[in-house]
Amino acid sequence: MTKSKSSKGLARLGFTLIELMIVVAIIGILAAIAIPKFAELIRKSNEGSSKGNLGAIRSALSIYYGDMEGLYPTDLNSLTNGGKYLSTIPKAKAPNYHADSATVSQNSGTASLTDAGGWAYVNSPGDANFGTMWVNCTHTDTKGSQWTTY
Repeated sequence: MTKSKSSKGLARLGFTLIELMIVVAIIGILAAIAIPKFAELIRKSNEGSSKGNLGAIRSALSIYYGDMEGLYPTDLNSLTNGGKYLSTIPKAKAPNYHADSATVSQNSGTASLTDAGGWAYVNSPGDANFGTMWVNCTHTDTKGSQWTTY
């Protein structure tokens, strides 16, 4: 900050153009660092949301399995009927790869994962994985793990 005298002898205080340009440059550098970190945090929170939703669906499947004395549903709409197990199927969020989706691809095992986003459920009673639920995405999360490994 500089001090200059006016013609009347009063001191004037203010910032020079160089000082203001340095401050703007510093703010720009901080923003360039903070914005990508913020985007990464949003992606991680969406991944955590998907993992939590997957856990909720798997818990509802386990409760259904116990109530039906050892039978999984062949259609996940059974979990939402009457809201006993789930009020709605929650959304799967696979950030950067698929849009948020609550659709369920009902198939017969991991070999038929379609990578279409949403959920994948094995609904074939003869399949060894009957009653298993996955995120229907073969891409990786921020830690490098495939979504289908959850």
